[in-house]
Amino acid sequence: MLQDIKSTTAAKKVSAAARVGIGGPVGSGKTALIEALIPELQRRGVDLAVVTNDLVTKEDAERLRRSGLIDPARVSAVEAGACPHTVIREDPTLNIAAGDDLEAKFPGVELILFESGGDNLASTFSLDLVDWWIFVIDVAGGDDIPRKKGPGLLRCDLLVVNKVDLAPYVGVNLDQMLADADRVRNGRAVIASNARSGQGVEAIADAILAAVLFRV
Repeated sequence: MLQDIKSTTAAKKVSAAARVGIGGPVGSGKTALIEALIPELQRRGVDLAVVTNDLVTKEDAERLRRSGLIDPARVSAVEAGACPHTVIREDPTLNIAAGDDLEAKFPGVELILFESGGDNLASTFSLDLVDWWIFVIDVAGGDDIPRKKGPGLLRCDLLVVNKVDLAPYVGVNLDQMLADADRVRNGRAVIASNARSGQGVEAIADAILAAVLFRV
């Protein structure tokens, strides 16, 4: 009997969807990155769903539902009603429940992307919520962002430096910004991207597949 219980528990763990967080400041391009990742991951045969977080609206969820990139029923919205980091770190109950609900509705789902509400460099994800997480910054925020560090930038599994195409227009030395990011992260992964054009998106998808779905 005990062996049957252990086998059932193990089966449930194997079948549970991997959960990946995507955080970062307001306007860094988190939703645009998800819009780019959805078709790329689907092309590779990944069955996925998305949970978005906004303060008091469902703006990002509605945008994804209208996009035509994914079945609208596969997008769930959490209204934080407080500081965005509260519902992804201190008390991720609402997000955990949203993910569980998507898994119940779509038993074959392999991956759930959790987009945080826009926050600051201190924003991090609870490992009770996600298995692995990405932090997105953008060049328009200034090339000093990596030097300012912050837990979000330092602790994430993957740092994405987005909107690299804007560097010449906002006076940013992109090479220096990327070098600073590599330095402060002590060799942990950094990917330069332009979510709108697709630059870097394949590499980000590769990282997700290798880290949480164990596909290479």
